[in-house]
Formats: sequence, structure tokens, C-alpha cells
Amino acid sequence: MASAVFQTRADYSTQSVSASGPVVSVDWLHANLREPDLKVLDASWYMPDEQRNPIQEYQVAHIPGALFFDVDGIADRTTNLPHMLPSEQAFAAAVSSLGIQNKEGVVVYDGKGIFSAARVWWMFRVFGHERVWVLDGGLPRWRASGYDVESSASGDAILKASAASEAIEKVYQGQAVGPITFETKFQPHLVWTLDQVKGNIEEKSHQHIDARSKARFDGSVPEPRKGIRSGHVPGSKCVPFAQMLDSSQTLLPPDELKKRFDEEGISLESPIVTSCGTGVTACILALGLHRLGKHDVAVYDGSWTEWGAESDTPVNKS
Repeated sequence: MASAVFQTRADYSTQSVSASGPVVSVDWLHANLREPDLKVLDASWYMPDEQRNPIQEYQVAHIPGALFFDVDGIADRTTNLPHMLPSEQAFAAAVSSLGIQNKEGVVVYDGKGIFSAARVWWMFRVFGHERVWVLDGGLPRWRASGYDVESSASGDAILKASAASEAIEKVYQGQAVGPITFETKFQPHLVWTLDQVKGNIEEKSHQHIDARSKARFDGSVPEPRKGIRSGHVPGSKCVPFAQMLDSSQTLLPPDELKKRFDEEGISLESPIVTSCGTGVTACILALGLHRLGKHDVAVYDGSWTEWGAESDTPVNKS
């Protein structure tokens, strides 16, 4: 079993909940669920072609006490690109609307196992919150372990999810928002732009790893989104995100993870930037690398949806 049960470390400060590594097991979460300084977020998000509605699924069944984090809603409203990182002010307003404070630990899960939860884990870290973990195996592992779920057809969490989206909208419209309980500390080295990826083709300061499937990377199949070219960024390497996970969608142990990167000639001694289709599964690579002790991995936020839609960005096919 890839997940380990971490012990609670009570240090009698505001931080009584602690875990080592970027993921926690369902057993750990079950043991710590009632801790007052722990918040649990359902950050489920699905590809458009999956035709799954995460907020509806949340209402039917979620981990007791979990809040809904809307990946598409808590995003930059100034771009047409999907779920791009919001501004510091917007993220602070949204997270404050959810009732989260800096002193609290945050566990993020999703309905697949490890998928969109990794994106939200990365978002919190980008904004300076280190006490954040992904639930290993997510809601499927929680349910398979026989732990209770609750439903809420209406209620506080839905109102809070709506309030978070409204708060973001207000920030981008220059309107005042409610009290800010969460202060951000932006970590620019964890986010890359198109220009940085472009510059890296020549400079080669970072190893660029693409989390999409080999077929998409090679350009042998069309992209799922219309109007986007097929292929990959010149010089990048392909490690599909699924290679980070075992058959039960839990993160592989360190030795197995290292093997996956070694096979593609990725050195853990050199800087790394990851990308994918829209900046979601690139964060699963960052999660795996974090487990290996590499905590400074950058994610190209716009990823292939931005790169492949531009007319002047170089594209290679295998």
C-alpha cells in the first residue's frame, strides 16, 4: 500500500495537526477529522468530455465537514484560458469566504483519487501556505475504507462556494470584499508563464516535463480542445501523470516514483518545470517530485491549451 499512516504531532500551538510529505492517508484524515485547525476541501473537477458535475456529486456525498473548492470558479477572470491562477487578492478573498485561516492545515481531495486535488494543493503553496496535503486515493479510497460520507442538498458549504466565486468576481471588478482571514505570500518561482517556457527552449535552465499522454505529446492524436495544435514544446520530455499513481489512484512510493523519472533521464539535481493540458495534471508530477524531496518544481500555468493555441510558438512532433 503506497499510503502511510502519519501520526498526529501535538505541539500545543495553533498547529496541532501535522504530517510529513505532500499526501496523507484516509486513516490519518479519519483520525484527525475533528481537529479544530484542520479544513478539508473537496476540489473535484473533471474533463469536459467526462460529463460529471462536481458540485452535484459533492452535494450527494462528501467527507463530513468538507467544503467545496470550485477549481473553475476560483480562477483568473481576465483570461479565456481555463482555471488559470487568480491574483493574490482574489485567492485571499475566495479562501477567506470559505472560512480558511493561515493557522489552519488544509487537506484537499477529489472524486477520482489524485487528480484535481493536486492542482489546489499547488495553488495553496503558490500563495505561501505550506500546511496543505492531498488525500491519498481521494474520496474513492475514503469510501472503500468504510468511512462515512455526508450529503447536503443545500447548506452552508454550497453558500460558501458561491460566496468564494462572488468574492473573486468583486475583486476583478474593483469592488470591496468581506473580511480577509487568509493572507497570501506569493511564491513566483512555482509558476511559469509562456515567455519563461519560450526562453527555456534556448537557455535550458529547467528540465521541462509534460504530463499529457504519450499520444498527445507525440502529436499522433488531436487535442481534446478545438483549435489547438498537436505536439509538444521542443526539448520537453513526457512523463504521463498516470505514471505517478498505482491502480488505486494513490501516489507511488518514492523508489517507484524515482524510477519513472530516471527512465526519462530526468535529474532530480537540476531544476524542473512541468506542464500538461490546462495546468491540472502537471501538478500531479509536482506532487510526485515533492515526495522525492524536490519542493521547488514550477508549473507552467497556461500549459498546452495556451501554447498550442498560439500561432508563433514552436511545436515538435515525435
